Amino acid sequence: MKNLANFFFEVGMLKRTPRTGFQFLGSGAESVAEHIFRTAIIGYTLARLDDEADVGRVLELCLFHDVPEARTGDLNYVNKKYVKADEAKAVEDLARTLPFGDHYRSALQEFAAAGSREALIAHDADQLEMILALKEYKDLGNRYADEWYPFAVRRLKTEPAQRLAETIWATDSSRWWFDDDAEWWVKGRKDQL
Repeated sequence: MKNLANFFFEVGMLKRTPRTGFQFLGSGAESVAEHIFRTAIIGYTLARLDDEADVGRVLELCLFHDVPEARTGDLNYVNKKYVKADEAKAVEDLARTLPFGDHYRSALQEFAAAGSREALIAHDADQLEMILALKEYKDLGNRYADEWYPFAVRRLKTEPAQRLAETIWATDSSRWWFDDDAEWWVKGRKDQL
């Protein structure tokens, strides 16, 4: 039980581990945990759109894909030109302590290899999460988001993810909650309409 408690504390570190690429974008901030959460929701959705994908496996890959960053930190594309994190060691050191360590190790190896249908979907979910963040920052006025978008799109492997990226980029990120019921926005209560 002690190893599991330590694992949960380690995963909690991801709430305080920043995604570092946004410093180059010039705006925005998110933790690795926030990124993982939305990536898992996106992965679940993409897997449900695919009749042959194992939804549970996609979720597992999405949930674990950045857990090693609790030990290595998040290295953005600039950092990766100069710094090499020993992710394999980080994975192995944690896997040795977990009763499901073999499953954890296997998930990270499958994600890294990107050879299975589920791994491709998980990778696409990871990129779509970044595309969503870029769109949110673009809608708030960050002009550099347009420059980053084409590179993220080129990383997408599945056709549904590519179509979804186009839709995301054409959708106003702040309008999902705003409907056509103008009186609601004036009075705020349905019983007063």
